[in-house]
Amino acid sequence: MPSAEIGIFGGSGFYSLMPGFEEVEIQTPYGAPSDTLAIGEVNGRRVAFMARHNRAHTIPPHKINYRANLWAFKSLGITRVLAPCAAGSLKPYVQPGHFVVCDQFIDRTRGREDTFFDGPDVAHVSTADPYCPELRALAVKSGTAAGLTMHPTGTMVVIEGPRFSTRAESAFHSSQGWTAVSMTQYPEVVLARELEMCFAGIALITDYDSGIEEAAPVSAAEVIRVFGESNDKLRRLLISLVAEIPAERSCSCGTALTGARLSYTTEPEE
Repeated sequence: MPSAEIGIFGGSGFYSLMPGFEEVEIQTPYGAPSDTLAIGEVNGRRVAFMARHNRAHTIPPHKINYRANLWAFKSLGITRVLAPCAAGSLKPYVQPGHFVVCDQFIDRTRGREDTFFDGPDVAHVSTADPYCPELRALAVKSGTAAGLTMHPTGTMVVIEGPRFSTRAESAFHSSQGWTAVSMTQYPEVVLARELEMCFAGIALITDYDSGIEEAAPVSAAEVIRVFGESNDKLRRLLISLVAEIPAERSCSCGTALTGARLSYTTEPEE
């Protein structure tokens, strides 16, 4: 089995990181991941890349096998996960082409397999601060140095998909103060936390959601167009970020399961 330190997911319109990587097929206890993993070196670090929708984009967001994808990364020895995604803006100042480094999420999905602890092994991990603070700071630093517009915080509302929001839903999400909307950050970030991996959600804004700011309603074609135009920027950001990640972690992500398991013993009544 090959190994890697850093895992990178590719979202809509972003299906490869660099040429010349080794293609590796991995099976997991949760079934097959979305795609084969491409493994190679980036700035002297071992990196694994996976297209979360499959490189042919055959898997919609609500059908992604998130548990298999994260388990495959973990089986390679990965401790850090970089998760770029396409997202719609809910705020006028967050413009298409900008990047949002998420610090919070709102889950509005339904029925997704979102835990590794289905019993009898039970754990309740804290997601008060779901995204790795170390990776978030490094992502902002790398993007700013590359001349990109980076929003250092933002709440991502994750909808079920595959449809886009109605105008009423979009207006509601915006009124709550949330920053952007996407379909894949949940349950990726929570599953990474359960596996004690650091996770950075880096959203490329492709549109104003459902006519925010009187823009035309979002379409799949527009998302892919903007993402395609920004692929080089995203790739530069990720490659630069990989070089900035230290070998040792200074965050608490690696101990997320400490104190998370409950064990009760029922004593017989006298």
